[in-house]
Amino acid sequence: MQQFASDNYSGVCPEVMEYLNKANQSHEPSYGEDKWTAEACELFRETFETNCDVFFVFNGTAANSLSLATYCQPYHSMICSRLAHIETDECGAPEFFSHGSKILLSESDNGKLHYEGIKELVNKRDDVHYPKPKIVSVTQTTEVGTVYNLQELAEIQRATSEFKLKLHMDGARFANAISSLQDKNPSIAAKDLTHKAGVDVLSLGGSKNGLMLGDAVVFFNPEEADEFAYRCKQAGQLASKMRYISAQWLGILKNDTWLKYARHANHCANYLEQELKKIPEILLLFPREANSVFVELPQTVIAAMHQKGWKFYTFIGEGGARLMCSWDTQKETIDIFVKDLKACLIENK
Repeated sequence: MQQFASDNYSGVCPEVMEYLNKANQSHEPSYGEDKWTAEACELFRETFETNCDVFFVFNGTAANSLSLATYCQPYHSMICSRLAHIETDECGAPEFFSHGSKILLSESDNGKLHYEGIKELVNKRDDVHYPKPKIVSVTQTTEVGTVYNLQELAEIQRATSEFKLKLHMDGARFANAISSLQDKNPSIAAKDLTHKAGVDVLSLGGSKNGLMLGDAVVFFNPEEADEFAYRCKQAGQLASKMRYISAQWLGILKNDTWLKYARHANHCANYLEQELKKIPEILLLFPREANSVFVELPQTVIAAMHQKGWKFYTFIGEGGARLMCSWDTQKETIDIFVKDLKACLIENK
């Protein structure tokens, strides 16, 4: 049964499985010295249209935390939205791997950090008793499903340039962000949302878009990646059989497969949103811009839907529910979900 709890629930897409099978045909050098890892790194450079250094880790927590720690001494601070994933869902890992760097939180609009919020935190104090701001982290797409457009990223870049800060992008759903913006402007490419927008390092998620596991850390200034391999090793993130992480990216990046699946997930979420809008009792909580829909439901209805076997997260305040579409979500699943939801609303009036 397909679910709407998370795009992590989905399986492995066929293109990724194909490359996993190819990588499994013979012996290969370990620890990233294999041909699959070399080819994947070159493909990343083609995709982002720039020279960049790429590292493969097991998950997003490692990608975010190790990349942030690269730039931060323990007396530094990281600026992000109050709703950013590194604040709400990383169990203190960014602080741990940076040996104590503090996260400074800014209020945001629909999960999006903005220039004034960064400026306020940077200018709050400049004495030695205040953790010195070093890096800004943006989540793309945000934790409430919104997408930073080019103008909003330009404002973030203005702040990082003005205040001499580095910029990290948590791109767990980066493909969904690109696909969303391409619906309005097909010429937008991966480079426009990253190094062209001042991003220094990107944590690129794969498991939410068809990979079995694994994230990529992309440094757009290769000299800043010096000794990052040691950081990965020390953190237990250096895979001995690296090819089983890296080869997956060949399946997803070639022929823009990652964007095809992200677009499908986004369009499914759009269909779900339109169907929910037809139900008067349903309140939409945030603008739908990618592959998630946030709604407010009565607690009795949430319980009734869970009783019917539906799984979805309810971490956005009392009665708030997140409905997440995946690369393989089927329209029929959405129709069944909406039908059950209507029935539960009637039964629990």
